[in-house]
Amino acid sequence: MSETSAEAEIQLSANPLLKAWQTPLETPPFAEIKPEHFLPAFEQAFADHSAEVAAITHDPALPDFDNTVTALERSGKLLSKVSAVFYDLVSAHSSPAILEIDKEVSPRMARHWNPIMMNAVLFGRIAMLHEKRASLGLTGEQMRLLERTYTRFHRSGAGLDDAAKARMAEINERLAHLGTSFSHHLLGDEQEWSMELGEGDRAGLSDTFVAAAKAAADERGMGGKAIVTLSRSSVEPFLQSSSRRDLREKVYKAFTARGDNGNANDNNATIVEILRLREETAKILGFPTYAAYRLEDSMAKTPEAVRGLLERVWKPARARALADRDALQALITEEGGNFTLAAWDWRYYAEKLRQAKANFDDSAIKPYLVLDHMIEAAFDCATRLFGVTFEERKDVPVWHPDVRVWEVKGRDGQHKALFYGDYFARPSKRSGAWMTSLRDQQKLDGDVAPLVINVCNFAKGADGAPALLSPDDARTLFHEFGHGLHGMLSDVTYPSLSGTSVFTDFVELPSQLYEHWQERPEVLQRFARHYQTGEALPDDLLKRFLAARKFNQGFATVEFVSSALVDLEFHTQPAAASWDVRAFEQKELEKIGMPAEISLRHRPTQFGHIFSGDHYASGYYSYMWSEVMDADAFGAFEEAGDIFDPATAKRLHDDIYSSGGSRDPEEAYVAFRGREPEPDALLRRRGLLETPEAA
Repeated sequence: MSETSAEAEIQLSANPLLKAWQTPLETPPFAEIKPEHFLPAFEQAFADHSAEVAAITHDPALPDFDNTVTALERSGKLLSKVSAVFYDLVSAHSSPAILEIDKEVSPRMARHWNPIMMNAVLFGRIAMLHEKRASLGLTGEQMRLLERTYTRFHRSGAGLDDAAKARMAEINERLAHLGTSFSHHLLGDEQEWSMELGEGDRAGLSDTFVAAAKAAADERGMGGKAIVTLSRSSVEPFLQSSSRRDLREKVYKAFTARGDNGNANDNNATIVEILRLREETAKILGFPTYAAYRLEDSMAKTPEAVRGLLERVWKPARARALADRDALQALITEEGGNFTLAAWDWRYYAEKLRQAKANFDDSAIKPYLVLDHMIEAAFDCATRLFGVTFEERKDVPVWHPDVRVWEVKGRDGQHKALFYGDYFARPSKRSGAWMTSLRDQQKLDGDVAPLVINVCNFAKGADGAPALLSPDDARTLFHEFGHGLHGMLSDVTYPSLSGTSVFTDFVELPSQLYEHWQERPEVLQRFARHYQTGEALPDDLLKRFLAARKFNQGFATVEFVSSALVDLEFHTQPAAASWDVRAFEQKELEKIGMPAEISLRHRPTQFGHIFSGDHYASGYYSYMWSEVMDADAFGAFEEAGDIFDPATAKRLHDDIYSSGGSRDPEEAYVAFRGREPEPDALLRRRGLLETPEAA
């Protein structure tokens, strides 16, 4: 062995990503992992995985389930391990060094997977098994795994000719680069902008908001100041409460212009190229549009089905929003305002109108929605529904001092999972809220317990004060915890079917369904306590909060559905139609009659769901598709007369939360509910079945 290769061997053996982790429950030793460890670890992981796949491909034995499908499930363990740690840091605690590595890793990852997913010999083995699947004596889960494995390879182009495969490989690599660039640009715009709040700039802002603004300044090394950032948890309460119209306009325009500023972070050209390459992918695979390709492998199946649902919701939502707009304009006039309602005014005047009509505003309830208490509430609901318990662990390594960890035990008292909560906004974290994992549950070679993560961007309390949540923040916490439970309660054998490995338009069911418990009186009466006095949420305020929930639903539904419709149009119309992204956006909004006073929830240049990767491309509608199910599903508990009814909770656990992707989602839903979902449940929940006047 040469001196150089000996040094390389020593470096690899010292790399914490390549060693067995001597940590509690074999968790990642974050303090030991440095940016320079990732590229060598990825190279080793790519090599190991390629060798494992080559062994399966060239196995001289006739293909059977074990030597082909199960062997594939066992392959790539090191790659999964390294990737999980790396992408957690990219999203939740990045650094310039990590982001540079990400630029290198993302196309390299595509270059690794392309020859695997397009391997004709390997696909031949899988196809042979798929063809005779009925005679293989497989369990239900094995049959599902074989079907999903065959579909995944087929849809990746494994059956194409060599020229088409070569082009697909080029496209995949380029798309990986573009998705990474899109997210880096968005993070760059968010990091570079803040607005300082001088003493004269704080009119209408609550003490808790100002405290959070000071904490945000501290986080950015601007001690002694108070700032608004482009985190949604900073922007939305500012727009809702600031009486300075000029500052509302400034913040709103900065927020909606992310990725669209003509600077180094501009995403317009990136979007144009992504759409062109996605269209080419669809054509190579024999589909008329990218949406048709993506939706074939979903519950919805077709763009027409998606459009049908969205338009069914759009009409009553738009009617409600227009009625609300007129009411807001009347309020402005009544107050002597000599201006027309603009998009940066909506939240401010909607809050005033809600105070007048429902005698409720978010700032009244926020002191009762303490982050720690809402975490306890989410845990308590899970305990009452599913028998799991949570105990905080201080000995598990984390990637940032703010991250907390809990051990999750099952009804039998045995270890079930670890749950990581990373709740606060910081410059190193991308915006939004999400669930992911450092390790997925499986039982292929012994019980493997999952390591599940929730990441949010809540505003931190200043000077040691507790963090207070808006009702929307509290709902987000329960939403992400619902995803978390989907991962933690998973009880399947094969890693590819674990936890949230389900159709995109089914994956939001467990999360959105869990939101229902957050706003129930039984939960709020127990856990909503004033952060200073410990006083329980007064009955009168609780009643006003519950009564006000359907207020402004026209606005909320319009900003979401319009985003979902624009996503669908981007991926059903020819890519050439969107060469000018702003013009395309405007044309589509005019076509649907978008109220000028409401903007998309995600304008294209900041629409990370569909452009940072392809997971939600043509699939942003999924939240609404799932909401049809979640509104209907919670009805099962209401019909039982107990939101913690044990029999209903057991069906929910067995058929939805623990089954992962091991069952067809429609079959899983019907098993839980006893029937298919009733579509109007969504409109009823949002209060959109009544006429605008009745609301």
